[in-house]
Amino acid sequence: MLHDLIVIGTGPGGYVCAIRAAQLGMKVAVVEKRATHGGTCLNVGCIPSKALLHASEMFEQAGHEFASLGVVVDKPKLDHSAFMKHKDDTVAANVNGVGFLLKKNKIDAFHGTGVIKSAGKVEVTDADGKVTSLEAKNIVIATGSDVASPPGVKVEFDERVIVSSTGALTLSKAPAKLVVIGAGVIGLEMGSVWRRLGADLTVVEYLDRILPGMDSEVAKQFQRIQEKQGVKFKLSSKVTAVEKTKSGAKVVFEPVAGGEAQTLEADVVLVATGRRPYTDGLGLEAAGVALDRGRVVIDNRFATNVAGIYAIGDVVRGPMLAHKAEDEGIAVAEIIAGQHGHVNYDVIPGIVYTMPEIASIGKSEEDLQAAGIAYKVGKFPFTANGRARAMRSTDGFVKVLADATTDRVLGAHILGFGAGELIMEVAVLMEFGGSSEDLARTCHGHPTLSEAVKEAALAVEKRQIHM
Repeated sequence: MLHDLIVIGTGPGGYVCAIRAAQLGMKVAVVEKRATHGGTCLNVGCIPSKALLHASEMFEQAGHEFASLGVVVDKPKLDHSAFMKHKDDTVAANVNGVGFLLKKNKIDAFHGTGVIKSAGKVEVTDADGKVTSLEAKNIVIATGSDVASPPGVKVEFDERVIVSSTGALTLSKAPAKLVVIGAGVIGLEMGSVWRRLGADLTVVEYLDRILPGMDSEVAKQFQRIQEKQGVKFKLSSKVTAVEKTKSGAKVVFEPVAGGEAQTLEADVVLVATGRRPYTDGLGLEAAGVALDRGRVVIDNRFATNVAGIYAIGDVVRGPMLAHKAEDEGIAVAEIIAGQHGHVNYDVIPGIVYTMPEIASIGKSEEDLQAAGIAYKVGKFPFTANGRARAMRSTDGFVKVLADATTDRVLGAHILGFGAGELIMEVAVLMEFGGSSEDLARTCHGHPTLSEAVKEAALAVEKRQIHM
């Protein structure tokens, strides 16, 4: 059967692309190597990790914070089976939902390994070895990313003692000692889950700071908060070995600047040193598709150098974020249909789902300084927000960055409870080219955490009210 479009991979980018293409009248097929749709994000990434983050936060609140609110309960006990069932149920609801949407939109789904034989031709080999040949006018590569190991270090994952983010979702119990290699988003999120459940947590990071790429002021204050919560950091530290031992595992590292090697013993080691584009076995080289350090090379319309083959999401340039892939999926479907799909890469939020959360959008101060752009800063702390006080969630602040001449908002950074939700009003403002004045003069409900965003906008012109 000839299709208008074949999408390889049904993660957030792939399934969204397929649905949008079907809405536009195309005959669409998807190829998925997993037994379920949703890709890494829904199966072993974003969704299950958020389920565990939420449950572990509730556990910690019951044990340490309820009493201060006058809620007296016995010391909580963790039912590990129920804890994991919550995660599994959440995953099942989401992946089943994607399967339903594909059927609803009359999209043909093929499970197996897809290989691009040439422009317009894909072979799918299922678990039983059966090969199905598909043809289409267009192909979209949306195969996502896979775990990356520390440079120069051989890591043998068994997903029980030495684990990736996948194994960290299925530990049989909270380890007494957990070492996380990498102080990025994944490491800090998953590390925080098991710390709340009793793990002694140490994070080893090659750089001299945590959360590379995030606003440095936010990262520094967040590190202080994490240290108060009991997290230990070994920064400017190069990992040279990760090995299993009789009792668990060990991590050997040395100062980046040179010096004596140190060893950390652990029950579990989580390697969270980033991800790499997943293009293995796709047949891209044979098909003539150009790659650059593992990434698929595309133009500004998501087209590769081979006519009729496109790529989106983690396999192409830009941040490896599910929502970025979704927007690209919609855009490329519209482009293939002859419309004018686009993605505004200046307005893509980044969120760290720890407690407190971190959310960022647009430029950081470091970005603006490097570009020589004059800007103004407005900041407001949650300690001065009435709703935050009532919730006993006063850690953090809101920072708004605006062009010094035009007042157009160029970026915003939030450290605090619910930051991932709060950042979205700034995203909408920035999408429409709004100014700090626009945000400051927008009436916000009282008492809400969002008032801190308004006050930060007011602070751009030094006219904040509540501090």
